[in-house]
Amino acid sequence: MKYKMTYRLIGYFSAVLLLFAVAVGGMLMFLSSKQMTEAYEEELKARAVSISETLSAFSRGEGQMPGMESSQGHGHGKGAGSGTAGGYGGYLRFIDDIAMSEVWLVDEKARTIETTHMESALSVGELPENAEAVVEKVFQGQVEISREFSPVVGVPSVTVGAPVTDGGGNIVAAVLLHSPVAGIENSRKEGMKILWFCIIAALVLGGILSVLLARRFIRPLKKMDAAAGKLMEGDYGICTGIRQNDEIGALAGNLDALSGRLRELNDERENEEQLRRDFMSSISHELRTPVTVIKGSLEVLNEGMAADEAERAEYLRQMLADANYLQGLVNDLLELSRLQNIGFHIEKSLLNLMDVLEESVRSMRPVAGARQIKMTLENSVGPVSFMGDYGRLRQMFTVILDNAVKFSPEKAPVEIRVFGERDEKVISIRDFGSGISPEDIPHIFERFYRGRREENHSGTGLGLAIAKEIAKRHQINIYCESTLGKGTVFYFKFKGEDE
Repeated sequence: MKYKMTYRLIGYFSAVLLLFAVAVGGMLMFLSSKQMTEAYEEELKARAVSISETLSAFSRGEGQMPGMESSQGHGHGKGAGSGTAGGYGGYLRFIDDIAMSEVWLVDEKARTIETTHMESALSVGELPENAEAVVEKVFQGQVEISREFSPVVGVPSVTVGAPVTDGGGNIVAAVLLHSPVAGIENSRKEGMKILWFCIIAALVLGGILSVLLARRFIRPLKKMDAAAGKLMEGDYGICTGIRQNDEIGALAGNLDALSGRLRELNDERENEEQLRRDFMSSISHELRTPVTVIKGSLEVLNEGMAADEAERAEYLRQMLADANYLQGLVNDLLELSRLQNIGFHIEKSLLNLMDVLEESVRSMRPVAGARQIKMTLENSVGPVSFMGDYGRLRQMFTVILDNAVKFSPEKAPVEIRVFGERDEKVISIRDFGSGISPEDIPHIFERFYRGRREENHSGTGLGLAIAKEIAKRHQINIYCESTLGKGTVFYFKFKGEDE
């Protein structure tokens, strides 16, 4: 299993090389053998035609053959003219040295007239096995070629027949040339040796290359396997370090991206866990204080330690205030919990966002008037169509307006502006209070975060967190800018439905 891919690559490479070598070698051997055989046949055919033409000319008395005088009386005619046969025999014996093959002169019945073998004339049975078929074609006026496995010679051979004509154009004999193709077989055997040598060399070379390639492929795979093992162990900071412009590089990149995403999710999970612990600590503190105060007041009243009616009334007033605070805290916690629940759906409808904002401003005017704070609303874009929940949006604006009034000094203005910025609409709410310190700004939307200002310890610390969740549900970007000693501005950026 450890080197399974290496073995597979070696097997695949070897199989491909072997099949390729066998296919190409076999094809080359076939074509080479075929070409050599055809060339040899053509050469043998040319010799047979040349001999038959010379014999035909001699039979017509057009010339005298070399060695004719010495060949008189040595013919082996069998049923043919002895003078002509003798001349043929002398010529056939003369060309035996240059024909490079066995030569017979036979009649139409395939009876031997002359042969180049000096020892004795060949009988019919000693002729090539296919001689009769060749002779039959020759006496029909064709130059015939036949391939056979000759039992006389014992190897594949070629027989060529050509007609010999007399002065009247009649075919009087057939010249047969018979030659083994042992040379071709030897060449084929030598070619097979070379082919097998090349196949073995290719297999060795293919094995070496497959090992090298397997190592090249397996090295990054081992790195990715190690990285995946680290991810399984919870080490999300692992990186493969593989940079390749191919499928393996793409896989490694995806694995690194997965590692980064898991690291982010783990950080978010740890952050959520820390927030949960902080939340439990904060809610415990927020609940403990008013409950302790209520319990203490009840103990005083229950034991009759309040001497007069005014003191008992003060204890009752304090308990009512703490009970109201607890009610508001519980309501805010429930509200925030619902908004943060993914399964909780808010009812949205098409509305004019300016109507929502104006109603929030009207509801806050009595509170602002008690401190002589003037609230102004400037709208430079007119009606703004928006898809949202009227009540939730009103709650969001009210939270910010309430904070603006709370943190503004008496007789200071609170300015609300509506304007367009590129393809977005913007609502800003500005107060001229003491401002928020730069280190507090990133945390103001967190639960129970009140900052360091003394005037910020009267609320539950959930208002801005609720406003943030409502804005998120409506795809509104809410953020804050503040300068110490000069005031704070909250911005709402969004796209209207008419955009």
